[in-house]
This record gives sequence, structure tokens and C-alpha cells, in this order.
Amino acid sequence: MSKQKKRRRLRWRFPTSAMSQSLSVFRYSGKALGLVWTTNHRLTVVLAILTLVAGLLPAVVAYVGKLIVDGVVVATQSGITSDRLTALGYVGLEAIAVILLAGSQRGQTVSQSLLRVLLGQRINVLILEKALTLDLPHFEDSEFYDKMNQARQGASVRPLSLVTRTLGLGRDALSLVTYGGLLLQFSAWAVVVLLLAAIPSFIAETRFAGEAFRLFRRRTPENRQQYYLETLIAREDYAKEVQLYQLGPLMLQRYQRTFQQIYQEDCNLTIRRGFWSYLLGLLSTTTFYAAYAWIVVETIANRISLGEMTMYLMVFRQGQSTFSTALTAIGGMYEDNLYLSNLY
Repeated sequence: MSKQKKRRRLRWRFPTSAMSQSLSVFRYSGKALGLVWTTNHRLTVVLAILTLVAGLLPAVVAYVGKLIVDGVVVATQSGITSDRLTALGYVGLEAIAVILLAGSQRGQTVSQSLLRVLLGQRINVLILEKALTLDLPHFEDSEFYDKMNQARQGASVRPLSLVTRTLGLGRDALSLVTYGGLLLQFSAWAVVVLLLAAIPSFIAETRFAGEAFRLFRRRTPENRQQYYLETLIAREDYAKEVQLYQLGPLMLQRYQRTFQQIYQEDCNLTIRRGFWSYLLGLLSTTTFYAAYAWIVVETIANRISLGEMTMYLMVFRQGQSTFSTALTAIGGMYEDNLYLSNLY
């Protein structure tokens, strides 16, 4: 086969692979939602409703803020009492929206905390019930034992994390639709800029999420070795043999060497992840201030009002943050799916 044909085949294969990887973030969402639902129906419904409310209210706050600024300008110019009362009414309306938003966010936190405890217990019970049905050779298989430990360590919180991120993704999508509707009144290009600015951060987040999971899986034997050395050194059952054969210093040295290896890998990944996040974050910041300048110029030219300027700036800032959060959530969902693959 010629090189040209190979290149052509790779060229067609890449989009399919990229699409399948993007859709894979929803692979275990249904199963995770089923686990959370069977754990507690009411808390799941409350969490879903509060998530949707939290998605709608930010745009409402931004729009009412625009009404306040425009109302203040009108009241200042007219001096009429009714205009002043109208502006104060908008202030009260925004206060109500902010209170509801804070309440929905706090309710989300409480619901997640309660579900996390209940779900952790349910997952551990399922794993232990499964362990009771296994034969002894399964426990003597180091690969199977490592996989079961990974499921116990990660899967007790990952299903809720995946469900929370899935609901959060719906909330962010709802917020972005409302933000987009407001920004379209200014310019369609503002929506395009908002979307493009957050994509590099998503690519980096997804890549490092996969790398972190592979690192976690690769070093499970080292973690088990550390726990084993801790048990030998610190438990009274083995203290006599350790002291008799003077194995303590050797075991401690092995324990510290294993830790240094794990720490070095974590350190390298954390530094690279932080560096690229900061570097790509600068792109988003630059994009925001470019849009900021654009909106200010339009306001100076009297093409938009002062209230509209305030609203567009708030919507663009919050929309940029929301879009970045949504793409980061997709990267987190990808990582959650990788962890949940140990459970199913």
C-alpha cells in the first residue's frame, strides 16, 4: 500500500476517533444516574431541579442589572419620582434573583454531600457482595486485586461526580443558550468568540485527565506496597520479627523510595497541568479584554446604552467562565468514565 493511501486512510480515521472519544464521556452516565437514583430518589430530583434553576438565574441577574443601569440613567435625566421608584424596583427584583441563585447553589451543595455519603456506602456494599461470590484464585490474582482496589478507591465517589457533572453540563448549556440570546442582540461574532476562546483549555484538560488516570492505574502496585510496608513497620503483630531481623531501617528506606517515585510523577504532572492551564487561560483573558474594548467603543459611539454595556460585559465574562466550566466538566466526565470502567 502506498504512503498516499495510508495518509488518506489516517485522514479519514481521525475524525471518527475524535468523535467517538467525545461521545465516550456519556458512556457510563446512564448507569451512574441509575445508581444515584436508586440510592435516593428525592435527593436526586432535588439536585436536578436546583441545577436547572441555577442555570437560568445568572442570565436573569445580568438582564435585570441592565434594567437597573438604564433606569438610573433615565431617573437622573428626568428627575421624576416614578422613574426613581422603577429603578429601585429593579434593584429589589435583582436582589430576589440573587437570593434564589444563592439558595439553589447552597441546596446543590447540601444535596451532593448527602448523596455522596449514601452512594459511597451503596457502592462499597455492592463491591463487598460481589467479593463474597468470588473464588479464592481471584484474590490471588494481583491484576484482579488491583482492579478491585481501584474500584473501591474511586468508584464510591465517581458515580455521583459523573451525575453531578452531567447535570452541571445541562445547567451550563442552558446558561449558554440564554447568554447567547442576549449576546446576539449585540453581535453574532461575540458568540463565536465566546465559544472559540475556551476550546484550548478543554483540549488540555481532557489530555491531562487521561494521563492522570493512566498514572493512577500504573502505580497501584506501588501504593499497595507502601500500605504493606506501613503494616509491617507499625503493627504489633510483626514488630517482633522486624526488630529481631533488624528489617525496620531497610523497610523504611524502601517505603521512602517508593514515595519519592510516586511524588515525582505527581509533581511532574501537576506542574505541566498548571503551566498549560495558565498559558491557555491567558488566551481567554486576552479574548475577554478584546471584547471589553469592543463593547466600550460601541458604547462611546452611542450604538448601545450604558445598561446594555454593563449587561454585555457581565454576560461575556460569565459566559466565558461558564463555557470553560462546561468543557472542563466534559474533561472531568472523561476521567470519571475511566474510573468507572473498573466498577463495571
